[in-house]
Amino acid sequence: MRTLVIIHSLKMGGMERVAVNLADAFAGEGHESHLLSCKAKPNDLKPSHPDVRLHHYDQVQALFKSIVGIPVFLLSRLLLGALIRRSHFIWVGWLSGWLLKRHIRSLEKRYGRFDRIVFRGLGTFKYFWSFRDERNVYVLENVIHYDRPLWQKKLEWKLVFHDRHLACVSTGVLESAQEAFAQGEIEPKSLRVITNPCPVAQIDALAQENDLDIPDEPYILNVARLVPQKGHDLLLEAYKQSGISHKLVIVGEGPLRTKLEAKAEALGMADRVFFAGKRKNPYPWMKQADLFVLASEYEGLGIVLTEALACGTPIMSVESRGGVRDVFRGELEAYLTPRTVDGLAKGLASVIRRLPVTVKPEWLAPFEGHVVVSAFLEQPEKHIHLD
Repeated sequence: MRTLVIIHSLKMGGMERVAVNLADAFAGEGHESHLLSCKAKPNDLKPSHPDVRLHHYDQVQALFKSIVGIPVFLLSRLLLGALIRRSHFIWVGWLSGWLLKRHIRSLEKRYGRFDRIVFRGLGTFKYFWSFRDERNVYVLENVIHYDRPLWQKKLEWKLVFHDRHLACVSTGVLESAQEAFAQGEIEPKSLRVITNPCPVAQIDALAQENDLDIPDEPYILNVARLVPQKGHDLLLEAYKQSGISHKLVIVGEGPLRTKLEAKAEALGMADRVFFAGKRKNPYPWMKQADLFVLASEYEGLGIVLTEALACGTPIMSVESRGGVRDVFRGELEAYLTPRTVDGLAKGLASVIRRLPVTVKPEWLAPFEGHVVVSAFLEQPEKHIHLD
């Protein structure tokens, strides 16, 4: 089959990595795979499979080049967007959707008709909400947020979710969508769970690279943006209370870094917590860690959890809203802790005492490329699929 994965950009981020992984997985299963980035820069990521065809489409430039694009953009930014907070996508989305449809048709004239078009993430497809096609599958990467008045959220849900084929990356995201859709009287064409693929062989190869900054003493690891959602305040307090001798390494960058470094110093453990910053290749850090720990308030799935398992590193997490339970199934359920300082501290101490833990291949079986590809290429039906 001929597939097209559409992503907002190819910057370094979890959602973007998953989009690239999906395009690679389609190619790996013998399908003609195309990946379309809708932003000219940044381009931190690229497909690893040589048969993936990568395309760039600058949606803002396309909007400005159209006859009415600049007036629509200015009207939205200066008037309508100011009257209704965060509504910019509504006013430009009808035109951007038509322009994207025209661009896809130009690709099809060259390569042939796409059998499946996959939009990854709300931030990607809401700016093209007017583009509707039976081949489109829209992937919800995270739980639904109520960050605006309900009447405004209902309008957004109506534009971007109603009467579309939707795929949620986890059962937690699906439950969040069902709750929102009930409030907004939204009826999708189909609503099911299709998880994220984990390219084990590719991650294992990248994990073999050397990074001279990696500590040569035992450490536990967290990889995440330094933002409130990721729970680093909780992690630091629990780490202090746990009394474990392992060093704590945090890979990631973000606006909270200065505050978190100050907190580590205030807790008297600045010498035991290493803020490694953003790393283009975090996998050597995962491979050499004794344990990977997640403390997030919510996660759509938690791609870093499957990536750590692919590196052969055991994982643990707090019970956060969203999809982490889809990773911690069976034996792994024992590595979930309450999302409290006391719960995480006791969990860390308990797991460290059990190390080493051997990662089993079956823990990653639901995230294999062929499983995810088959689900996407299945003809969507009006049903809720929880398997």
